Parts: sequence; C-alpha cells; structure tokens
Amino acid sequence: MKLSVSGRASAVAVVAAVTLVATGSIAGAAPAPETVTHGSAATAAASRGPAALAAAPDIPVANVKAHLTQLQSIATANGGNRAHGRAGYKASLDYVKAKLDAAGFTTTIQQFTSSGRTGYNLIADWPGGDTGQVVMAGSHLDSVTSGAGINDNGTGSAAVLEAALTVARTGYQPTKHLRFAWWGAEELGLVGSRYYVNNLSAANRAKISGYLNFDMIGSPNPGYFVYDDDAAIEKTFKDYFAGIGVPTEIETEGDGRSDHAPFKSAGVPVGGLFSGASRTKTAAQATKWGGTAGQAFDRCYHSSCDTTANVNDTALNRNADALAYAVWTLSA
Repeated sequence: MKLSVSGRASAVAVVAAVTLVATGSIAGAAPAPETVTHGSAATAAASRGPAALAAAPDIPVANVKAHLTQLQSIATANGGNRAHGRAGYKASLDYVKAKLDAAGFTTTIQQFTSSGRTGYNLIADWPGGDTGQVVMAGSHLDSVTSGAGINDNGTGSAAVLEAALTVARTGYQPTKHLRFAWWGAEELGLVGSRYYVNNLSAANRAKISGYLNFDMIGSPNPGYFVYDDDAAIEKTFKDYFAGIGVPTEIETEGDGRSDHAPFKSAGVPVGGLFSGASRTKTAAQATKWGGTAGQAFDRCYHSSCDTTANVNDTALNRNADALAYAVWTLSA
C-alpha cells in the first residue's frame, strides 16, 4: 500500500509504451461485443447467498505461502527489495508470468516509465466467458525500496496468483470473462493501475463489471476489513466472512490509497479486502479478532522486517478463500 497521494504525486511522471507478450493481445482490449450494460458484477450473484460458498474452491494456503517464499528469495537475490525499476520487481513479474503462461492464460505486459525508471503491469486473461462482462482481480506487485514487501504486497499478489492458477487447475468455465492483474509502481502513487485505466477506451472500461483489489491480506496482527465502495461487492465479501463466523469492519485506513482508486474514479464498481497496516489495533478489535491491542496491525509496514516471517497464516488463508469466493460468485 502506498503512502498518501500528496506525498508521492510530485514524483510521478509517466511516459508510456505497450509491450505485447505471448499472443500479443492488448490489455483491456477484449473483442466485441461492444454494446454492454455497465453495472456491478455482484448485483445478481450476491443475492444467491451462502449457497454459492460450496461452489468456490478452497485456496491452499501452503501454495500461497510457496509463492511468498519465491518472492522473498527474489528480493534477497536483488538488493533486498522488489521495488519499481529494480531488478527484483522485474524478476517478480517474470515469476508470476511464467506460472500463468504455463497454466494457459493469455498474458500481456504493459510498460510505462515513472521517476526515470521502467515499470511494468502484468495482465492475464482466462480464455472464454462473456468479454462484455469482465470480472477483474488485482494487486500491486512492487515493494518499497526498504524491504522485500512480503505482506505489502506479496500477500495480495500471491493470493491473486493462486486464485488464477486454481481457475486453470479446476477448468473453471465462468459465464463472465476473468482477468487478473499485477500492478507496478503502486508505491509511487498508483502509477501502474492508473496507467492501465487511463489507457482503456470508454467501451473497454464499461466492460469491467467489477474490480476486486487485494493489498495487504496477511498482516501479522490482523483485522478483517472490507471495502465499502460498491455495495453488492461489499456484500459478497461480508457474506463469505459471515459464513465462517468472522466479523468484519469497513476499511478506512487505506481508503483511496491502493489500486482500486483509479478504477473507482473511472466509474468501475470496486471492492476489496485489507488486514491492516500501521494503525493500532484497539482493545475492542483484539476482543473481536484476537491478536494484540495497542500494537499496529503490521509493525513492519514499509520496513526491512516485512519478510516471510511477517505474515499471519490464518488471515492469509481466510482472505485467499474470500478472494476465491468473490471471483467465483461474481463471475458465475
């Protein structure tokens, strides 16, 4: 999760070019139909309630953690971080892309320049589904320069990756089209996601019926926070957590500070999950969720100690499963 926009905006200057990879499809430029109704993907699906829970597969937390181990190894081998414009970021992107390519996704790398360094977004489309109704899940892949960024945001990136691989492994054939994304330069002011949204045509923006964002979902002293942007998407996540008996709160700490913001500004329905950053867990929250009152949700936020040791497995497991539940429910 980035620092406040005002503290970063002056550093951001984007000069963009698109590099087409694999099959050469342009990210966001899905084929016709052009005439669509723009609305939340959750509107119909959310009304299905807990019955949809069984349809969504369990995301093995061991698989998600294996991706985190790889991201940690990449950071360790590349100056201790995976930051924008650094070798560790490109190696992280290459790791994710190789997994998706092997699983049968159509992948596209989108290239841009920010702060004098080249950045990359990775977009992965699952073949099939109505390309006039796109359900999209994403996370930022970059870290800050001070550390490996395993909770922020290896956790979101690894969970989105494993959800995508589960789509392939199970042979899921959704009614809607599925797209997954890993954003660059989020920590510099949402640069990658903003570039993606700004370079979509109005018609292609209208085809995105929902964007789901996952930024920090394994905080070591976790809370369970749900974005309150699109009401139907919010309800989908709340239904999942209610089904497993975990109370949630509305997410406020990172409001507007992650990659859902450019989508929301463009009129796309958005939602997402968050387990907390530098804010302090209250006594009431500790009673509700466990953990330590008076301590930050993530004491290693934007620090060198944000390593694989800085992840709560229970929170990571619950949020990864909630991610899958939302993707399956909203795309059915």
